[in-house]
Amino acid sequence: MRTLIIYMSVHHQNTLRVATVMAEELAAELVAVDQAPSPPLADYDLIGFGSGIFFGNHHKTLLAFVEALPAVTGKQAFIFSTSGVGRTRDHALLRNVLVERGYSILDEFSCKGWDSWGPLKLVGGINRGRPDAEDLEAARVFARGLKARIQGTT
Repeated sequence: MRTLIIYMSVHHQNTLRVATVMAEELAAELVAVDQAPSPPLADYDLIGFGSGIFFGNHHKTLLAFVEALPAVTGKQAFIFSTSGVGRTRDHALLRNVLVERGYSILDEFSCKGWDSWGPLKLVGGINRGRPDAEDLEAARVFARGLKARIQGTT
């Protein structure tokens, strides 16, 4: 199974830490969105897309990359994020764009990350130390589950 993980991680490298654990578990290529290969991504069986969450959506650079992808048929993907609140409902925009492009979303993962953006900076942020070892283990288990699902469908 050839896997690519495309990510954007800016402030505290929260998302990079999660992406790295997933890449290790999936034996995936890990690429920052600004270094991602030009479409098509046809050589990959599974593609992960992730970033921190900003005002309820993935990073604008990741969204722009995905919006520029050509349509595919049934390409398997997963979505992940880190944020101050750690919820997958913030994946809606990215999920919708991927589905419109023909991607089949296998699963989604989110965890809390250290957030010191904007006014949170004044108090040192929230979730300092996150993602922690427990969060990273959850990311590893998530990736292991993806691998089992893909191997069961190929």
